[in-house]
Amino acid sequence: MRLLACVLSLTFMFTLACRTNESPEAQVNDLEITAQVKSKLASDVGLSTVPNISVNSTNGVVTLSGQVDTADQKTRAESVAKAVPKVAKVVNNLQVTPKPTGRLLRAQGSSARAAG
Repeated sequence: MRLLACVLSLTFMFTLACRTNESPEAQVNDLEITAQVKSKLASDVGLSTVPNISVNSTNGVVTLSGQVDTADQKTRAESVAKAVPKVAKVVNNLQVTPKPTGRLLRAQGSSARAAG
């Protein structure tokens, strides 16, 4: 939890310096929205998926990007973000990239041996 607070503090400092199109109040709201979305993603979608999801909030518009394993995770991530207070809109740019199964890995290994 302390790590999250530290990361959010650093993000806050860098964000304030870079966003000249937002008032300080709007910047704080966006940081709160981003933190809440990330927290809810961790609890609702799963901790193993969250590192692959980038969350950005500007003027209440949340953009999700990165990779998830299933279409269900993509849909759930969007629903979670929409449920956070002060979110005006969610842009879901998540890509579904299924993890290779054991069967697929074995097939790839045998085809590599056959080619070699």
